[in-house]
Amino acid sequence: MQQTVVEHIDRVAEDVVALTLRATAGELAPWDPGAHIDLALPNWLTRQYSLCGDPADRDTYRVAVRYDPLSRGGSEYVHRFLRPGRALDVSLPRNHFPLVPAPRYLFLAGGIGITPLLPMLRAVAAAGLPATLLYAGPTAESMPFADELRRSYGDRVRIVETKGQGRPDLDALAAALEADTLVYCCGPAAMLAAADAAFPTERLHSERFQPVARTFGPDTAFEVVCARSGGPVAVPADESLLDALAHAGRPIPSGCREGVCGSCEVTVLDGSPEHRDHIGAPEGRMYACVSRALSPRLVLDL
Repeated sequence: MQQTVVEHIDRVAEDVVALTLRATAGELAPWDPGAHIDLALPNWLTRQYSLCGDPADRDTYRVAVRYDPLSRGGSEYVHRFLRPGRALDVSLPRNHFPLVPAPRYLFLAGGIGITPLLPMLRAVAAAGLPATLLYAGPTAESMPFADELRRSYGDRVRIVETKGQGRPDLDALAAALEADTLVYCCGPAAMLAAADAAFPTERLHSERFQPVARTFGPDTAFEVVCARSGGPVAVPADESLLDALAHAGRPIPSGCREGVCGSCEVTVLDGSPEHRDHIGAPEGRMYACVSRALSPRLVLDL
């Protein structure tokens, strides 16, 4: 973990605040557009937020937090109780939504989904590449960083206030898209579903803040061997791999417990994992909070 202090809390839209976190000693770890961090809050909760500042700034991180009326305690704490001067531990950045090189880009943002796309647009503009951003939200007042985007990028940015204009026509955008354009999308489930339907899979990169309900076969028991610490760990049918490891005295870091953040990634040395995450686990890896095993035994690099 890295030690920071809350330097500023700025209101950037209705029910959205931006936190500027300054390193308490030395520089913060480097990051690339699309990365996120775990924020360890003083109420014992850990939450994940996309980095939306400048990767060249090694002294501070910036994240934005929307207040959720159905908050499980994370956004409520940030909005009601967090104050400048508070020390906070943050994780090293992780990036499951990297900016892939392309000749041109189309960015699609909905509400707080603008956060991972801000540094992407900044990087693409600095490189002199063609890029446009379609940014949708109920009203301009509810859309964080809308004014900053207008000032910085002018007509590269199209703001759509859905209460008055309706939802943007992604099918029309897809029909007019040049063949070498990559599309990056982050926002609510309805926008992500519309993007999935409109754009070719090989040209669309999306990030979800919430998991999508999916159906899997019945959970079955399996065994895990921890290659470095030794000894088998039984994973019952009614328990996650993450919890089984913790109960066996081999806890690993975790965050969302929904297969979205990637903080519980483990390396698989042998066996066949059943991937249930929403990230797309790389070869030889799995996420212990939701994924299970297709084989009777897994060997992990633990």
